[in-house]
Amino acid sequence: MRVATSLEALYTRQIRTYLAALERGDVPAICAQFKPDAQIFSPFLGWMKPASFFEKVAAASGESKITPIDICVSATGVPRATGYFIYDWGLKDGAAVRFECIDVFEFDESGLIERMIIVYDTHPIRSTVGDKYR
Repeated sequence: MRVATSLEALYTRQIRTYLAALERGDVPAICAQFKPDAQIFSPFLGWMKPASFFEKVAAASGESKITPIDICVSATGVPRATGYFIYDWGLKDGAAVRFECIDVFEFDESGLIERMIIVYDTHPIRSTVGDKYR
Protein backbone atom coordinates (compact mmCIF):
# COMPACT_ATOMS: atom_id res chain seq x y z
CA MET A 1 0.00 0.00 0.00
CA ARG A 2 1.32 3.42 -1.01
CA VAL A 3 1.49 6.17 1.63
CA ALA A 4 0.25 9.61 0.58
CA THR A 5 2.77 12.45 0.57
CA SER A 6 2.12 15.54 2.67
CA LEU A 7 1.10 17.49 -0.47
CA GLU A 8 -1.31 14.75 -1.54
CA ALA A 9 -2.84 14.80 1.93
CA LEU A 10 -3.06 18.61 1.87
CA TYR A 11 -4.77 18.68 -1.56
CA THR A 12 -7.16 15.92 -0.53
CA ARG A 13 -8.05 17.77 2.69
CA GLN A 14 -8.57 21.05 0.79
CA ILE A 15 -10.93 19.40 -1.71
CA ARG A 16 -12.93 17.68 1.04
CA THR A 17 -13.22 21.00 2.90
CA TYR A 18 -14.30 22.74 -0.32
CA LEU A 19 -16.97 20.12 -1.13
CA ALA A 20 -18.40 20.26 2.41
CA ALA A 21 -18.58 24.08 2.29
CA LEU A 22 -20.14 23.95 -1.19
CA GLU A 23 -22.81 21.54 0.02
CA ARG A 24 -23.64 23.95 2.90
CA GLY A 25 -23.62 26.96 0.56
CA ASP A 26 -21.11 28.66 2.88
CA VAL A 27 -19.59 31.28 0.57
CA PRO A 28 -17.04 32.66 3.10
CA ALA A 29 -15.78 29.14 3.92
CA ILE A 30 -15.56 28.27 0.22
CA CYS A 31 -13.68 31.47 -0.64
CA ALA A 32 -11.24 30.89 2.24
CA GLN A 33 -9.91 27.90 0.24
CA PHE A 34 -8.93 30.18 -2.69
CA LYS A 35 -6.20 32.75 -3.25
CA PRO A 36 -7.69 36.26 -3.55
CA ASP A 37 -6.75 36.47 -7.25
CA ALA A 38 -7.88 32.92 -8.10
CA GLN A 39 -9.90 32.18 -11.23
CA ILE A 40 -12.76 29.73 -11.70
CA PHE A 41 -14.09 28.45 -15.02
CA SER A 42 -17.79 27.53 -15.07
CA PRO A 43 -19.39 25.89 -18.12
CA PHE A 44 -22.35 28.27 -17.65
CA LEU A 45 -20.64 31.51 -16.66
CA GLY A 46 -17.08 31.40 -18.03
CA TRP A 47 -14.10 32.72 -16.03
CA MET A 48 -14.89 34.44 -12.73
CA LYS A 49 -13.37 35.34 -9.36
CA PRO A 50 -14.38 32.97 -6.52
CA ALA A 51 -16.53 35.41 -4.52
CA SER A 52 -18.53 36.52 -7.58
CA PHE A 53 -19.03 32.96 -8.78
CA PHE A 54 -20.03 31.42 -5.45
CA GLU A 55 -22.34 34.32 -4.57
CA LYS A 56 -24.20 33.62 -7.85
CA VAL A 57 -24.36 29.91 -7.04
CA ALA A 58 -25.62 30.61 -3.50
CA ALA A 59 -28.24 33.08 -4.76
CA ALA A 60 -29.63 30.42 -7.11
CA SER A 61 -29.37 27.48 -4.72
CA GLY A 62 -31.67 25.88 -2.21
CA GLU A 63 -30.74 22.73 -0.33
CA SER A 64 -28.11 20.68 -2.15
CA LYS A 65 -26.30 17.42 -1.54
CA ILE A 66 -22.82 16.46 -2.70
CA THR A 67 -21.76 12.83 -2.84
CA PRO A 68 -17.98 12.55 -3.25
CA ILE A 69 -16.84 9.76 -5.56
CA ASP A 70 -13.07 10.22 -5.71
CA ILE A 71 -10.19 12.64 -5.32
CA CYS A 72 -7.24 12.17 -7.64
CA VAL A 73 -3.88 13.91 -7.15
CA SER A 74 -1.68 14.49 -10.18
CA ALA A 75 0.92 11.78 -10.79
CA THR A 76 3.13 14.19 -12.76
CA GLY A 77 4.30 16.24 -9.78
CA VAL A 78 2.32 19.39 -10.60
CA PRO A 79 0.20 20.93 -7.82
CA ARG A 80 -3.12 19.70 -9.23
CA ALA A 81 -5.91 17.42 -8.11
CA THR A 82 -9.46 16.62 -9.13
CA GLY A 83 -12.61 16.15 -7.13
CA TYR A 84 -15.16 13.83 -8.73
CA PHE A 85 -18.65 13.96 -7.22
CA ILE A 86 -22.39 13.78 -7.76
CA TYR A 87 -24.11 17.12 -7.28
CA ASP A 88 -27.78 17.00 -6.31
CA TRP A 89 -28.30 20.72 -6.79
CA GLY A 90 -31.47 22.13 -5.32
CA LEU A 91 -32.49 25.47 -6.77
CA LYS A 92 -34.26 28.26 -4.89
CA ASP A 93 -37.46 27.76 -6.91
CA GLY A 94 -37.68 24.12 -5.79
CA ALA A 95 -36.35 22.61 -9.02
CA ALA A 96 -33.54 20.10 -8.67
CA VAL A 97 -30.89 18.72 -10.98
CA ARG A 98 -28.49 15.83 -10.51
CA PHE A 99 -25.25 15.49 -12.38
CA GLU A 100 -21.73 14.12 -12.14
CA CYS A 101 -19.04 16.78 -11.93
CA ILE A 102 -15.27 16.97 -11.91
CA ASP A 103 -13.58 20.04 -10.50
CA VAL A 104 -9.93 20.43 -11.48
CA PHE A 105 -7.97 22.31 -8.79
CA GLU A 106 -4.56 23.94 -9.16
CA PHE A 107 -2.86 24.87 -5.89
CA ASP A 108 -0.23 27.37 -4.80
CA GLU A 109 2.73 26.41 -2.59
CA SER A 110 0.65 26.82 0.60
CA GLY A 111 -2.24 24.67 -0.66
CA LEU A 112 -4.66 27.47 -1.54
CA ILE A 113 -6.57 27.07 -4.80
CA GLU A 114 -5.20 29.28 -7.59
CA ARG A 115 -7.45 28.05 -10.36
CA MET A 116 -10.43 25.73 -10.66
CA ILE A 117 -12.02 24.38 -13.81
CA ILE A 118 -15.49 22.86 -13.48
CA VAL A 119 -16.25 20.05 -15.92
CA TYR A 120 -19.70 18.56 -16.51
CA ASP A 121 -22.16 17.98 -19.33
CA THR A 122 -24.46 21.01 -19.30
CA HIS A 123 -26.82 19.74 -22.01
CA PRO A 124 -29.12 17.58 -19.82
CA ILE A 125 -29.51 20.26 -17.14
CA ARG A 126 -29.87 23.46 -19.20
CA SER A 127 -33.65 23.08 -19.41
CA THR A 128 -33.93 22.93 -15.61
CA VAL A 129 -31.29 25.52 -14.69
CA GLY A 130 -31.79 27.89 -17.62
CA ASP A 131 -30.89 31.40 -16.53
CA LYS A 132 -31.59 30.84 -12.81
CA TYR A 133 -28.09 31.80 -11.80
CA ARG A 134 -27.20 34.58 -14.15
